[in-house]
Amino acid sequence: MPWIVGVSGASGTPYAAAVLRALLEAGESVDLVVSRASRLTLLDETGISFRDAHWQDDLRAWLSRGADGKPGTFDVDVDAVRHWSAGDLAAGPSSGSYPVKGMLIVPASTACVAGVALGLSKDLLQRAASVTLKEGRKLVVAVRETPLNGQTLRHLVTLDDAGAVVVPASPAFYAGATHIQDLVDFVAGRVLDAAGVEHRLYRRWNGELGGGTRTT
Repeated sequence: MPWIVGVSGASGTPYAAAVLRALLEAGESVDLVVSRASRLTLLDETGISFRDAHWQDDLRAWLSRGADGKPGTFDVDVDAVRHWSAGDLAAGPSSGSYPVKGMLIVPASTACVAGVALGLSKDLLQRAASVTLKEGRKLVVAVRETPLNGQTLRHLVTLDDAGAVVVPASPAFYAGATHIQDLVDFVAGRVLDAAGVEHRLYRRWNGELGGGTRTT
């Protein structure tokens, strides 16, 4: 069964790329939903246009880039990815009878958070998230916004109450980051931790002070 990965319009497309690469490296299958707003963000942050008719080529170009924007950093096989258009409300993930392991929304914009919390289902991303919650499956929401106002905080509490796991896109520094990719991978790793997917994206805390300052 695949994981659904929803990419909303918040800044942070490198987080989504890191999660997707790690899922594929772990041998997982992915059902991908890229919102219309996120395509504008992706174009702005990477220069890549994500097109339904050429999604495999565009996805491969996106995932091959490092967080610093350098193309060809990663060699990625996207054969285990199935793409669904965000406007296709008849897609497989729109139904609870469609078998999936769960859903990861990364990054999650405040508009996306509000839509899922309120059950609006205005596009496939929101609908798939609502289905994930009603079916009692794992939903991880990597919210990327600062500062957070009271309305968004209330929406996040609603999602928590509904069984979702809220993972703020907040990098930590104890893992000894020396590159922007390290900070991105830490957030992606925490998303995958919440989903229960094994990965090797960051050095875990082992109770030893100063571990992040040494080269391993």
